[in-house]
Amino acid sequence: MFERLEELIGNNNIEKLHNKTVAIIGLGGVGGYTIETLVRNGIENIIIVDNDVVDITNKNRQIIALDSTINKSKVQIFKERINDINKKCNVIALNIFLNEETKKELFKYNIDYLVDACDTISTKIMLIRECLNRNIKFISSMGTGNKLDPTKLKVLELKKTSYDPLAKVIRREINKLNINDRIMVLSSTEEPIKTNVRTPGSYSVVPNIAGILIADYIIKDVIDKT
Repeated sequence: MFERLEELIGNNNIEKLHNKTVAIIGLGGVGGYTIETLVRNGIENIIIVDNDVVDITNKNRQIIALDSTINKSKVQIFKERINDINKKCNVIALNIFLNEETKKELFKYNIDYLVDACDTISTKIMLIRECLNRNIKFISSMGTGNKLDPTKLKVLELKKTSYDPLAKVIRREINKLNINDRIMVLSSTEEPIKTNVRTPGSYSVVPNIAGILIADYIIKDVIDKT
């Protein structure tokens, strides 16, 4: 199924992609399109982590959100979808909320790349620390809510982010921990649109393209095409 990709990157790089293990934490708009892009481009070992179910409010931006999947486990739906795309994929589905108590369920596996696409700040900080301590390559998604311009999404170092409220919080917490390592993130340089509601607005193009850019970052790193 990867003949057309092989024409561009060669069989050796296809094999490299087949042999890498990628963990995706958070299966929303960003995480969902990260998974979709990775699987359709040769990643065959996937660990997916989320304890949520599909909600009707997910339908505007999440690839698995359909009338037929409402109230069903996200990890189970994604496991079925991944295997429907490529039956050779090895999928580990962890239906857990990831925190200090449950992280052992994730890190007992050998992970080459980790994608943080979750919303919980404490979990994001924990994942950064664990990946740095374990020498796991990783990328963390910052905020995509209240934004409309996908052309302002970039993969860059956390310390270089701007106009991203979530990145500002993460930077502050990382500084408290005296972490000086290079932390790669997906962030937007667009200033958030102010709304009158607490829940962030979402234009599906932005989180979906964010997920694709994260997957592209990993794929290019694996095949050394950065």
